[in-house]
Amino acid sequence: MLIDTHAHINMDCFKNDFNKILNRAKENNVKKIIIPAVEPADFEQLISLSNNYDNIYCMLGLHPMEVQKHYPEMIEDMEQLCKTNNKIVAIGEVGLDYYWDKTFVDLQKQIFKEQIALAKKLNIPVAIHDRDAHKDTFDILKECNIGDLPIIMHCYSGSWEFAKEFLKMNCYIALGGVVTFKNAQKTKEVAKNVPLERLLLETDCPYLTPVPYRGKQNEPAYVKFSAEEIAKIKEIDFDDIAEITSNNAIKIFNLN
Repeated sequence: MLIDTHAHINMDCFKNDFNKILNRAKENNVKKIIIPAVEPADFEQLISLSNNYDNIYCMLGLHPMEVQKHYPEMIEDMEQLCKTNNKIVAIGEVGLDYYWDKTFVDLQKQIFKEQIALAKKLNIPVAIHDRDAHKDTFDILKECNIGDLPIIMHCYSGSWEFAKEFLKMNCYIALGGVVTFKNAQKTKEVAKNVPLERLLLETDCPYLTPVPYRGKQNEPAYVKFSAEEIAKIKEIDFDDIAEITSNNAIKIFNLN
């Protein structure tokens, strides 16, 4: 069994082929899929999808590039939705993104901290988007005193040296299609060294499509290519990667 822990299959590009995509995932032994939110407008749609499909779960959160859409009641609304919907398994995706626009970094940090605080209150995991902001992400996690709260470094793009520091803070490393790219030596080094018990698989579809479909639209079925590459890098059986990462996801997200 495989689990795609981060898949944006609610996006419009999947709308016309949604059931076909789910069928292809099933044919490739991808048994569970978790959809992250990007903005509050996603919340009801994700809850509806997760309630309509046994194998779909969701997260609620505000992406760092969307924090200007924050409104005063958002955190309270998220809390109530999480308390009344057992298919919401995490807060995400949240974090910091300094790649596109650094003019509202302070607001990103503020909303990131608020969402971590909510996850702590609810005692559910946090899926973190960290792009070109490794040091500030690390510092905020340390400042927020996350303790035993499971933290998922979604689509981890940092070095192995930085990954070691995140691992000391009870973080999990989620890897996707980038690990299959020929020149992604940094990500391959992380894949080689991260302990299996701290590893998760994801696609981040429709983005970051793995080889051999790089350049085309990504989908949950393709998580197997990342698993195959990681198995090759670690020199272990594919079945071991599939079983251990799936068990990790089931434990972290409390999947049924």
